[in-house]
Amino acid sequence: MARPILIVASRDDRDGIAAVTAGFRDKLGEEPDFDVIEDGKITGGFIAIINGRVYDASFSSRLHELSESLTSDAGGGEAASSFATVGALLKQRAMKASAPARVYNYGEVTSFADGIVHISGLSGCKYGELLDFDGGAIGLTLDLHIDGVGAALLDGTVSTASVVHPTGRVAEIGVGTELLGRIVDPLGRPIDGRPLKTNRTRPVESPAPTIMQRAAVDTPLETGILAIDSMIPIGRGQRELIIGDRQTGKTSIALQAIMNQRGKGVLCVYCAIGQKASTVSELARMLKGNDALQNTVIVAANGSATAAMQYIAPYAACAVAEEFMHSGRDVLIVYDDLSKHAVAYRQMSLLLRRPSGREAYPGDVFYLHSRLLERAARLAPELGGGSITALPIVETMAGDISAYIPTNVISITDGQIYLESELFNAGTRPAVNVGLSVSRVGRAAQHKAMRAVSGSLRLEVAQYRDMAVFAQFGADIDSTTADMLSNGERLMELLRQPVEQLHPLSEQVCILLASTNGVFKSCARRDVDATEARLLKYLRENAAYIMQSIDSTGALADFDRTDLERHFERFLAEEERINGKH
Repeated sequence: MARPILIVASRDDRDGIAAVTAGFRDKLGEEPDFDVIEDGKITGGFIAIINGRVYDASFSSRLHELSESLTSDAGGGEAASSFATVGALLKQRAMKASAPARVYNYGEVTSFADGIVHISGLSGCKYGELLDFDGGAIGLTLDLHIDGVGAALLDGTVSTASVVHPTGRVAEIGVGTELLGRIVDPLGRPIDGRPLKTNRTRPVESPAPTIMQRAAVDTPLETGILAIDSMIPIGRGQRELIIGDRQTGKTSIALQAIMNQRGKGVLCVYCAIGQKASTVSELARMLKGNDALQNTVIVAANGSATAAMQYIAPYAACAVAEEFMHSGRDVLIVYDDLSKHAVAYRQMSLLLRRPSGREAYPGDVFYLHSRLLERAARLAPELGGGSITALPIVETMAGDISAYIPTNVISITDGQIYLESELFNAGTRPAVNVGLSVSRVGRAAQHKAMRAVSGSLRLEVAQYRDMAVFAQFGADIDSTTADMLSNGERLMELLRQPVEQLHPLSEQVCILLASTNGVFKSCARRDVDATEARLLKYLRENAAYIMQSIDSTGALADFDRTDLERHFERFLAEEERINGKH
């Protein structure tokens, strides 16, 4: 620890030095061992530097303050000509025992490498406080120790011996509807080339809602993806993990979910962590082309950003979503992805010399994600009833979901959508593995109409996949198994869905009900998609009232179901008539 320094006008003033030492002994509880330095420029009084804090009770500084005050009051000229009067007044004021010493805090950079800054001093700094460096750089305090602090650089560059000042503020981001349709960094600064002004800010870190502040998750959040809405339903306020290897369609599912919220009153926040700037730009163009960007905020910490910026990115995005939630709105937030987030935190922790654990991650890496994902909730009606639905994304290596970060996030979330490389390479899109995917909210977050037609769907898909593996061995199969394989093949074709295609609830219900009633049984596997398109067109033209009823009420009445089955029969008759002509 640096030795305390006492600067006085004269070292011969032993009584004054003793009085100052005694005063600090009473203030600090221990007597400081001052290194006394003589400086006649301070005129009188003293300047003490203890643990990075500066106590300025010098006559010269008070003279400067008083002269500025008199200059502003008297217009400058009169005060300047009355310097002797100012000095006399200053000496009279400075000699008063009640005149307090000015106290300010500062630090000095002792080392800087790989985005981590070690600073001496700053004894009054707090964890998570923002720091200002000479030259305009911004840092975030992440480590407090007896000799100083360790900080991660958010932006800018620093050099050794740079002076550091605490701001007294934690990291915060501008929030509000002004952000809709914009791309910002984790500090709220626009990176889409247009100016931005917000009226409110929120700290990037905030406590999660308590148990009593939450309501049950029972309102569906439709993704427009048949395989997910029917078998792995997501509710507003839920946390559903999207997990899978690289290039298996994880981001595509999240984008489809965002695009499907158009006109449903759900705002969206997309958080890009460690991605290429070109990727984020292409994503924004895709959303804009589908009229979804105007409803979405993109918070991006690109791959070129510092590890600290990537670290605070998801918390900043969640703060943006919380502003909407607390105003009574429903929000969908996507974290893409938390694997890169954990790597950025591991990098900072290792450079800060924190003890490492499994896979070199620090011991608090579970808390890193739990305090983020617990902020997703559906608020009680008395608090406005808003919600945040979180879709975190985690990347696996070679399908290993038992790795450290995947198992951590799986245990925090309310279910997972597991995407399998083999299915993706076989052309099944989305490549959802039904056996490993689950929604712990389940059918509580599903429309009545969907519950009525998808009850046995998971079982049918699972049985088909088991039988398909068995049939690959070329064993003899009976007619029942052959029918199961045939129906399963057509069902898998129906569950395939391109990224640009979204199905509203009514179309999903009609497709599954048609499959149950054998509409696709007679068509070849390669013709399933075309037959499905013709069926939906036929229903939109002839049963629009039924589809509108399903979309508006979320239920499938018995008479509507009967009418749909009659329309299926007429459609099949029309198909046979057309095929007969050919």
